[in-house]
Amino acid sequence: MITLSNINKVFNSDKPNEVVAIKSLSLTIEDGSFVTIVGSNGSGKSTLLNIISGAEMPTKGTINIEGNDVTKMVEYKRSKWIARVFQNPLSGTAPDLSIIDNFRLAALRTQSRGLTIGVNADFKKKVKEKIAILGMGLENKTEQPIGTLSGGQRQALTLLMGVMDETKILLLDEPTAALDPRSADIIMKTADMLIKENKLTAILITHNLKYAHQYGTRLIQMSEGEIVKDFEGEQKANLALTDLFSWFV
Repeated sequence: MITLSNINKVFNSDKPNEVVAIKSLSLTIEDGSFVTIVGSNGSGKSTLLNIISGAEMPTKGTINIEGNDVTKMVEYKRSKWIARVFQNPLSGTAPDLSIIDNFRLAALRTQSRGLTIGVNADFKKKVKEKIAILGMGLENKTEQPIGTLSGGQRQALTLLMGVMDETKILLLDEPTAALDPRSADIIMKTADMLIKENKLTAILITHNLKYAHQYGTRLIQMSEGEIVKDFEGEQKANLALTDLFSWFV
């Protein structure tokens, strides 16, 4: 699904404040895998996610998605494959628009400019059915401005909007960092459910080691722009939470 080959990312090249964020990194992520990435601040986690999404271009190296070279492809053109949820619940939604209108915009995200999707009875029914799985009662508030909702509610809806169309890759950029513990648990359970039901390829960046241990099929630790640990399948399943804590001692 995703292949990164010899990726380097340098900020402020040849200047006194030059930063090498990613160093000769190669990584293959198989279709349907759920990869969790942990690491200290400055380890290169977010830069790696930005390079995959197209928000940042690599200084060197190539990126392939489904066999397509997307190395120089800008972010919006990669949206036919990729949906992203940010740590700030205010990102990714239009606060002044209703819940249903936000879902309409999400449904148009990967469509051609000439295509329109109306908010008809069938569309409203489809959206309400999707929202109902959250168990938050929001399916009865679809005309309410999304900006009036709590952070946890908005983040949950953002997850649902990310899989409105034929998205194949879900990028979760510390999606629970700004939430209270209860809301964070709801978001992670919802994300895990959507990833499994839609057979998505997913990448989660988190500082929460409990979530890193609990969720995903593969666990990667980054440090100074490099992958230093990579556990998959049974190897990951056999890790104890204390093992993860010991990586940061």
